[in-house]
Amino acid sequence: MLSRWMSGSSRNLDREYNCTVRLLDDSEYSCTIQRDAKGQYLFDLLCHHLNLLEKDYFGIRFVDPDKQRHWLEFTKSVVKQMRAQPPFTMCFRVKFYPTDPAALKEEITRYLVFLQIKRDLYHGRLLCKTSDAALLAAYILQAEIGDYDPGKHPEGYSSKFQFFPKHSEKLERKIAEIHKSELSGQTPATSELNFLRKAQTLETYGVDPHPCKDVSGNAAFLAFTPFGFVVLQGNKRVHFIKWNEVTKMKFEGKTFYLYVSQKEEKKIVLTYFAPTPEACKHLWKCGIENQAFYKLEKSSQVRTVSSSNLFFKGSRFRYSGRVAKEVMESSAKIKREPPEIHRAGLVPSRSCPSITHGPRLSSVPRTRRRAVHISIMEGLESLRDSAHSTPVRSASHGDAFAGPGRSGRAESSERVAVIADENYSPADSVLPTPVAEHSLELMLLSRQANGAPCSIEEEKESEAGTPAAEAEEVGELRALCPGAGGLGAAQAEQVNKFVLSVLRLLLVTVGLLFVLLLLLIVLTESDLDTAFFRDIRQTPEFEQFHYQYFCPLRRWFACKVRAVVSLLIDT
Repeated sequence: MLSRWMSGSSRNLDREYNCTVRLLDDSEYSCTIQRDAKGQYLFDLLCHHLNLLEKDYFGIRFVDPDKQRHWLEFTKSVVKQMRAQPPFTMCFRVKFYPTDPAALKEEITRYLVFLQIKRDLYHGRLLCKTSDAALLAAYILQAEIGDYDPGKHPEGYSSKFQFFPKHSEKLERKIAEIHKSELSGQTPATSELNFLRKAQTLETYGVDPHPCKDVSGNAAFLAFTPFGFVVLQGNKRVHFIKWNEVTKMKFEGKTFYLYVSQKEEKKIVLTYFAPTPEACKHLWKCGIENQAFYKLEKSSQVRTVSSSNLFFKGSRFRYSGRVAKEVMESSAKIKREPPEIHRAGLVPSRSCPSITHGPRLSSVPRTRRRAVHISIMEGLESLRDSAHSTPVRSASHGDAFAGPGRSGRAESSERVAVIADENYSPADSVLPTPVAEHSLELMLLSRQANGAPCSIEEEKESEAGTPAAEAEEVGELRALCPGAGGLGAAQAEQVNKFVLSVLRLLLVTVGLLFVLLLLLIVLTESDLDTAFFRDIRQTPEFEQFHYQYFCPLRRWFACKVRAVVSLLIDT
């Protein structure tokens, strides 16, 4: 039996697992890994396949059976992190957006970041005013099909590309006009570089939205960018907090806390509620990693962070990679011949139809489609009162790296950035957590009641880890609908947490008293004559306690027991 168990264990250790990783150009990389293979091993295989040296900006993402997204941890076993059954499906994505993507050393790195931002643009995560949207789309056209050729590109050719969740005819004409007249002669590398320079200036550059609700039950999206922590509500960026102002992040159940310390104001605590405890933990881990990557000077300064307090069992997490400054210093030392880049060109794409010649997706006629009003108002409006008692200063993300003159002007007053005319609504399939089915039904009903076309564009999301998640998912959804009982549910959750903490305290107290009672009985009643017990018994305090308190108590207890026994015998 022992030999059979040992042979079975060795077979389990030697077992190989098939992995499929979907890359940014929608191609796939397949490999096999051992049971004990770490995440770093799989990541190094991918980077070798891509001939990528500036790899610290990227990561591997997967979805568990509960549709919760995770970043693969490189210091842990891949198999132990994947709760789904093999074969495993993961995605290669940008995890830390470069502060200045145009300053990346190698063209291959810029190309991969270009593909990621193009996905962000298509899925509604990257918003901009109409003129900027037309310019970005024209850069994509120039990079993928080259110069305008009347023989190859008939009238309306730009309408066959899907750059955004929705298009308008006016926007398509503007894209074609810029492509024809302003970008002629630009190589793909030059167009991609110009695209990155423009995208980096936008308010929502680097945003990976996490759906939450504030203390009033209003829907919000939280995000971590290269420049700080961002809160988006409705069509506005209500909070922007620089990384050096964030002092602490923690979570308890579904509740996420952000501790902020600013020069002019007192310390502030922002509180938000995630859809699930797993979503809240993912949000917390993303915040810890982003703050360490962008804020610290050296990776040796990274410390293990705990979310626990006195009565709650918390999580411990430590960022394991290099920080942004170290990555830039390492990139400057790269000296090799630029690797050959195999651009996707016009290869069909599952999740980015912008590089296909297929018809544009829409469930309503062209005449009824509304333009995507992705406009940013010139300047910034004054900061309005939010749901929090103390407003947090909002500043442009570029100010975090600007000179003293510019930052001084930006900080002269409190402001809030208007992102778009419509609610910030990235596609559901790109959110870290799923939207509940009843929330989806409410959103569709509300849109119909308001007379808005219920156009739901399906996309085959590539970031899936289960067969169910690989099915076509809803592409464009509105922001989470605030529940009518959001505040009441939050209060009930806080009461439940308080009750649990009190119960834990009582259990710990009873346990300690029980241990002390056992020790007391051993000291007074046992015949153990060890040096430890002998020293305690010979102290005057113990002798006084033994003869004045313990012996009378023992006689009283014995008397009561005899009385109860005699009573039982008589009856």
